[in-house]
Amino acid sequence: QVQLVESGGGSVQAGGSLRLSCAASRRIFSIMDWYRQAPGKQRELVADISLGGRTNYADSVKGRFTISRDNGKNTVYLQMDSLKAEDTAVYYCRMDPGYWGQGTQVTVSS
Repeated sequence: QVQLVESGGGSVQAGGSLRLSCAASRRIFSIMDWYRQAPGKQRELVADISLGGRTNYADSVKGRFTISRDNGKNTVYLQMDSLKAEDTAVYYCRMDPGYWGQGTQVTVSS
């Protein structure tokens, strides 16, 4: 069993930045994902990162968000820059085979 705890969410104006963290309760041996879910919308993949550091991003966040990981700290990060109102959502981290964090709210005001 693994616990994932997200932190770093909050309210920010458009154009601002936030950094989300996802701390795992044990060593991470798999790909890690960040998802988000806006009100009335389906949960969508934002970014993922392999154990070796290879990254993948949704088109909507490319060039603005950066996913990274610190394997020594069992933590994954999501640096979010140039935030837009449409980035407002609850952000979740996920680890195979289906562990999810509780989510952290990000609100961007225009």
